[in-house]
Amino acid sequence: MKGYTIPVHGPVRLVMTGKFEASSEDWMHLSRVMTDYELIVVTEGTLYIGADGERHTVERGEYLLLPPKTEQYGWRTSKCAFYWLHFLEGEQAGDSGERIAIPEKKLLVSPDKLTVMMKQLQDSVRSYNEKHLNNYMASAILCELYNQTRSEPGGARPRPRQEQLFYDIQDYISYRRTENIRVSEVARHFGYNSKYLSELFAGLAGVPLKRYIIQQRMEAAKHLLTDTNASIGEIAARLHYSDAHHFMKAFKKNAGLTPSEFRGAFSRRILNRE
Repeated sequence: MKGYTIPVHGPVRLVMTGKFEASSEDWMHLSRVMTDYELIVVTEGTLYIGADGERHTVERGEYLLLPPKTEQYGWRTSKCAFYWLHFLEGEQAGDSGERIAIPEKKLLVSPDKLTVMMKQLQDSVRSYNEKHLNNYMASAILCELYNQTRSEPGGARPRPRQEQLFYDIQDYISYRRTENIRVSEVARHFGYNSKYLSELFAGLAGVPLKRYIIQQRMEAAKHLLTDTNASIGEIAARLHYSDAHHFMKAFKKNAGLTPSEFRGAFSRRILNRE
């Protein structure tokens, strides 16, 4: 699998970051040659982008990492939205020191977690624009990307059947993360005993299945809080909470902040449409 190694014994250098939203179905990525790395995380629609003659189709929940001096161009029109991050290797980068290997393109385990971190970086740029802080935050995003794309969740390599079931469970929860799903419902869907499925999932993911379901629901809440203008009541309804009070109580228990505090802390998004 094609990928890139990034030095992390010092922070990378942030160049710029933001979020792009296409204004119509007729939009196509511009042609250019970048002098830095670009990380693209698609949040809506499909991005059709070419890089040095290779055509990429980047779906929602996937990312694409392109190296410096890449000739970029659009090869098909689409209406999409994505977060983007441009960076360079740190000033102390060289042959020595620790590096992380990141695949060129992959489906993210938790895309909302990554986009919330990118939103936090944008807020930092707007609020402080302090070079060292921004560089370390950009580095943290790359480390999170590295951990989400590691081939093994941890521990011994699972058997192929167990591994496929694990990924199927993740997909099932991801598609229904705004719903109030229960472990028993997941177990019934896959035809397994709840206790067995919970133990299998925990052994591969390192987190109990019930906790994972809650985490994914909270990640959906964070995305809605930071990436939409929906009210707290509207978000509670989208996430199938009985009312806003129960949503606010659950969110604070998991995030340590109320939904309003969380939204206010990361309110300065950098948005472009061209």
